[in-house]
Amino acid sequence: MGLRRHDGPRRVLVVDDDEGVRTSVTWALEADGFAVESVQDGVSAIERIESSPPSLVVLDLSLPGIGGLDILRRVREREQRNDAFPLPIIVLSGRDGETDRIVGLDLGADDYLVKPFSPGELAARARSVLRRCGDHGGGSPDRFVPRGVDVEVDVESREVWLDGEPVTLAAKEFELLLYFVDHPRRACTRDELLAAVWSSGEGWQTPATVTEHVYRLRQKLEDDPGRPKRLTTVRAVGYRWEG
Repeated sequence: MGLRRHDGPRRVLVVDDDEGVRTSVTWALEADGFAVESVQDGVSAIERIESSPPSLVVLDLSLPGIGGLDILRRVREREQRNDAFPLPIIVLSGRDGETDRIVGLDLGADDYLVKPFSPGELAARARSVLRRCGDHGGGSPDRFVPRGVDVEVDVESREVWLDGEPVTLAAKEFELLLYFVDHPRRACTRDELLAAVWSSGEGWQTPATVTEHVYRLRQKLEDDPGRPKRLTTVRAVGYRWEG
């Protein structure tokens, strides 16, 4: 097992149909150390978010086709279905009405800026939102990530590969796997895993929660889930990642 470290910048997706806004926002964020990609319509935004989730989205409300509020709604509904970490989203709007602001925040926006705004202020808001949200969208750039011979885990993009093929994991499945590979060959108890991955205990969730998620991981990562070789059971204790 080797180690792979990610020192790359956090990725921001800018969604705005105004080229001037996209350019000024991109310059400000890149100057602040972010890696920026921009798109001009809702369909492209959804495709980028679903195919390669960024650390943060800067989202204009007035877009051709699928509007910003619809994108926001779709993203939050998909996260709920998949038990995923909320993607940090800053909403931009040319409308300063209180109703639009309330609707955007009620749908799950993490911050709201009214045009015209200072690109420097947006960069500061981006840093603040990522700190507040724990930067789940892009992972921690200072973290070492174990890389197995056949299982690879990329904390920055939140992607997993098995024998070079991508594996789709729900948010808690990914967090559980990451904890295991961060602690190879260690017998982890269910109570430990509840506390570390769910920030919870038996008063809120039972060890069966861990058991169910381990079952799901084995279905996706084991050649024979009934006879696991990567994620094994330690009798009367819990589970161990063999690495």
